[in-house]
Parts: sequence; structure tokens; C-alpha cells
Amino acid sequence: MTAPPGGTPPLAVLGPEHGAGRLADVLPSALAVLGVPGSVDPLGLVPALAGVRRVAVLLVDGLGWYQVPTAAPYAPTLAGLAATVGRPLIAGFPSTTPTSLVSLGTGVAPGAHGVLAFTVRVPGTDRVLTHTDWAGEPSPLSWQPVTTQLERARAAGVTTTVVSRPEFGGSGLTLAANRGGDFRGAAGVDAVAATMLAALAAGDGPTLVSGYHADLDRHGHVSGVDSASWRTAASEVDTLVARLVDGLPPDAALLVTADHGQLDIPAAHRFDLDTDPRLRDGVRVVAGEARVRYLHVAPGAADDVVATWSAVLGDAARVRTRDEVVATGWFGPVPEEHLARIGDVVVICNDTYAVMASRTERPMASKLVAYHGSDTAAELTVPLLVVRG
Repeated sequence: MTAPPGGTPPLAVLGPEHGAGRLADVLPSALAVLGVPGSVDPLGLVPALAGVRRVAVLLVDGLGWYQVPTAAPYAPTLAGLAATVGRPLIAGFPSTTPTSLVSLGTGVAPGAHGVLAFTVRVPGTDRVLTHTDWAGEPSPLSWQPVTTQLERARAAGVTTTVVSRPEFGGSGLTLAANRGGDFRGAAGVDAVAATMLAALAAGDGPTLVSGYHADLDRHGHVSGVDSASWRTAASEVDTLVARLVDGLPPDAALLVTADHGQLDIPAAHRFDLDTDPRLRDGVRVVAGEARVRYLHVAPGAADDVVATWSAVLGDAARVRTRDEVVATGWFGPVPEEHLARIGDVVVICNDTYAVMASRTERPMASKLVAYHGSDTAAELTVPLLVVRG
């Protein structure tokens, strides 16, 4: 993988100060374009989109800024837009779907909204909550307490719609990220494009449509970035974007972005905490995901766990205490009630290394090809494409 022109090397570790825009800035700027009172415009979209009364936001899962050049031969529309009306944003840390979707939906950093990883321990229990399989308890309204941008828009009279896969309707993650929007189920390029455009054209007042497309991420995980199936999925993303661009009403704009990039992880760079007893010593609950692990440890064991994991993983990862990671600023301010969702010890993988949990996580989780979650440029950097109708 090579960096986009003028880009940081893909495996470079980024800090929270990197870059001028964040994924969490997209909807606040969209609301400013639509004239929602009290909205700020951190991305500076208002001048370029003056007169726009309808905004569609499409999030393509797994389409990192560093994947756009790889996709270019199969996605010419996407590549052309990236070159002419595109710029990079920083998704946030961990660079993972649930965290990014809720950062996009709320317009705030992960510390505030509390969806702090792909999986987290529910404080006071040994239960691990998988945010993508979240139904029932904990209540999304209490677990994620921040008013969403769709709720703010709707309260100001904006017509708001969410377009995503039918099975995601009413899920905990959908409610945490996108409550306030009328849900419309759509699977596949044709259905997503048609449903988003229909919602965008309905009514005469200000309108906001939030759409989601998952297939590129899935094929990257299963087969690898730039595999045959990934290329097909990239071509389908291109078709989706082209149809949305072609169908935009004159007073509309399309914003295309993503939640994270991906890295292929070679077999030789995989540790397995379930087959190495050293990595289990003193650890009660494991959460996070392969590129960023949250370790909840036995009382008094944190220093020993840090020392052991540092010795076993060496240069493959940075092993830090919760306080050290929070102090970096990646999460933003973290209220007391959210701190315990982060592990006592946090393991952040470098380069193309990962820590699997072959016995305690879903069987397929350790057999995937591509992963994300860490703080490299290739995982953290996502596109923002801005197109007027």
C-alpha cells in the first residue's frame, strides 16, 4: 500500500492533533449548511454549499483514504471525485465501525458518547458487549447519552431519514448513532441509491438523509484489500456514488465519507492470547478487537500485565495503562461513567500486527484477512467528498 499523493506513510502512527478535520465534524457542518440554529461549521462547508437545502451523507464502510488509490482502477467516479472535490478526515480512535458511526452521528469524540471500541466490557460485570450485535440491555439511550445530530436537525424542522440494511433497523447501534431519523431498510447498491434519492427528493423543506453501505468492508475482511471480491465491491461502490451524483436535485449536495481504512495482517504477525498462557496471566476480561485490545485485569495486576505483554509483543505493540491512553487525548474528555469501559490495560498494535483471541471470540474473527482499529494513517484516515447537485 502506498500513500496518496502528499500523504503520510500508511503505517505511520498518528496522534490526535493530526489533520484539520474529523469524521465527527461532518454532520455538524451539514446542519450548518441547512441552517439549523446553533450549528457550527468546522469543515467550512457553508460557503461552498450556499443555497443547498437537501444534504445526503453516504458512509461507505471500510473505504479509507488510503484505499481510494487501490480502488481507482475499478472505481473511476470515486477516484475522480477524490482528486477534485475530496480531502482526508481523521475517523478517530479506535478506528472501528461502532465508534466511528456514533462519532459521525453525534458529532462528538468517543469519550463523550461512550461507544469506545468494537467490543467493551459492561462495567460491574464480566459481560462483553459487541456493539454490532447489540439488542436490549444496556439501553442505547443510557449507554450513549448524547443527543444525535439527527435529533437536533429534526427538532429544527429538518426532515431526517436513515437508510441502512434492513436488519439494522432498531438495533442498539442504530439507535445510539442515528436516533432521530426515520429508518428505511435497503440492501444492495440499487436499493440504497433509490431509497436515498427518494428520501432526498421528498418534501419541500430542508432535508437530511444518512446512508450506509457495508459490502466493501466485508470483502476486505474476508478476502483482503485488493482481492478479486474487494475489487468487485469497489466497483459497486462506484456505481452507488455515480447514481447518487447523477440523481441529486439542483438544491442538494452529497457528502461521501467512511468509518476507517483496513490493513491486511500476515499470518506471521498474529499473536493469539488464547494459546499463550503468558498473555492470559492476570487478565480477567478481554475486549476491543485484534488491533486494539482492552484488558481488564485482576486487582493489583496491571503493572505485571503491562510488563508481560510488553515483553511478549515487543515492537509489535504499545502496551499502556488506561490513564496513559486517555491522557493522549484520542478519546477527548472521558466522563467517569465511561472510563471503566476502557481496559485497565490497552494494547495498541503497530505496523501490521494483531492480537487474536481464537477461542473466546467468534470463530471467524481470527480467520479474517484485513483488520483495523489502531492509529496508523491507513486505518484512521477517511475521505470526504463534497458534490453539489
